[in-house]
Amino acid sequence: MVKSYDRIYLGGEWVAPSSAERIAVINPATEDVCAHVPAAKEADIDRAVAAARAAFDAGPWPRLSVEERIEWMRKLSQGLSARQGDLAMTITTEMGCPISASAMTQAFPPSMVLDKYAEVAASFSFEDTRQGLLGRVLVRREPVGVCGLIVPWNFPLAIITFKLGAALAAGCTTVVKAAPETPLDAYLLAEVCEEIAFPKGVINVVVADRRESEALVRHPGVDKISFTGNSQVGRHIASLCGQQLKRYSLELGGKSAAIVLADANPAAVVPGLVQAGLINSGQACAAQTRLLLPRTRYQEYVGALGELIGAMPCGDPMDPSTQVGPLVAERQRERVLGYIDAGRSEGARVVVGGKRPESLSKGWFVEPTLFADADNRMRIAREEIFGPVLVAIPYDSEAEAVAIANDNDYGLSGSVWTADVQRGVEIARQVRTGTYNVNGFIVDFCAPFGGYKASGIGREFGPEGIASYTEAKSIAIFE
Repeated sequence: MVKSYDRIYLGGEWVAPSSAERIAVINPATEDVCAHVPAAKEADIDRAVAAARAAFDAGPWPRLSVEERIEWMRKLSQGLSARQGDLAMTITTEMGCPISASAMTQAFPPSMVLDKYAEVAASFSFEDTRQGLLGRVLVRREPVGVCGLIVPWNFPLAIITFKLGAALAAGCTTVVKAAPETPLDAYLLAEVCEEIAFPKGVINVVVADRRESEALVRHPGVDKISFTGNSQVGRHIASLCGQQLKRYSLELGGKSAAIVLADANPAAVVPGLVQAGLINSGQACAAQTRLLLPRTRYQEYVGALGELIGAMPCGDPMDPSTQVGPLVAERQRERVLGYIDAGRSEGARVVVGGKRPESLSKGWFVEPTLFADADNRMRIAREEIFGPVLVAIPYDSEAEAVAIANDNDYGLSGSVWTADVQRGVEIARQVRTGTYNVNGFIVDFCAPFGGYKASGIGREFGPEGIASYTEAKSIAIFE
């Protein structure tokens, strides 16, 4: 059955779009259309911004107490939590995340993130008094204003809440711009907003392609843009915001390195490495896709990794046994296959995978793939592939491993695997990334998340996340 939506959610109401144009949502496992949604045009962007602007300038939201905003955030969290089953099925249908992972990685995080932001907001210092040179200084953190939230397709609703939770806690109003590949979860968010009568104009939802997204970025009524996506687009958004001196946050690409120390136990480490590298079929910015292995144990690790990756079921994402689903779009599959061809041409060896599954005649699938005999100068080791492709690179010393990890334009995430946790922490201190893991892989919603270098500007989660949606104001008081 093909779902069809004919309205967009603006100002707390479902309104007719300005155009009859529709976006077809394609199930990447079947290549069939599963839904149609309105394609927002510039006129719709204008209306969405106007609704958010009115809600900020004249509405109650920025003027509510922190406690009142927290209460609304908890209601939104509860509404999403009640729909977790529907969310998991929807996101698996629209972007192909295996249903075995959708509940925990796609449907559960939105509620958790909103709850965590609510906890942080309760203790966040929105106002404090300091002793100045000549008297007291009142320092306030005030909401930045109307925020355009531009999100990708890989963890669509979760990433909406990464931004939305902070914006709501700070007192901002928002325009959520969902990816055209994955609009259905954003519609579920809007439905929950309607169900709980969320204050009008605070959350507006549109689905649009690149040109209309740029209209949102350029819009003079928007005070801040928060974008998650690739670094090339991030640079363009930064340049547009710079022209207007508009605030922005960018969470961009990654090419994270997992460093395995010689004292690690392969039986304990290899499953974690595979999970960290192939989460969401490798379509994750923080995925650990460069595996830095001690040369003295290189073949041992490559063999164990190849055996485990080669046994991973790849296929129908609705099958609970599937571990690797399709890529989100045909263009993404061709991109990944192009990188695999480049790896071969540069001299790397395919241990397992490396092609489309022969048993699947439909769907945008690529076998989970492991490259060996690679070095850090190859494209497959330097560029973000965003698919189920891991690259195993040998090193001779821990200092060399750190140097290889740092020899990249990105700096989003990383990990180290070792029997000596303190040694792992010492390695973590030397790798230039915004987040790091010792003996595991997680994006922790309680701590700041973001990147160094080409991986972005700004942080999400924790008090740092809320602070990025505020402006600091100093009020000097003379008595």
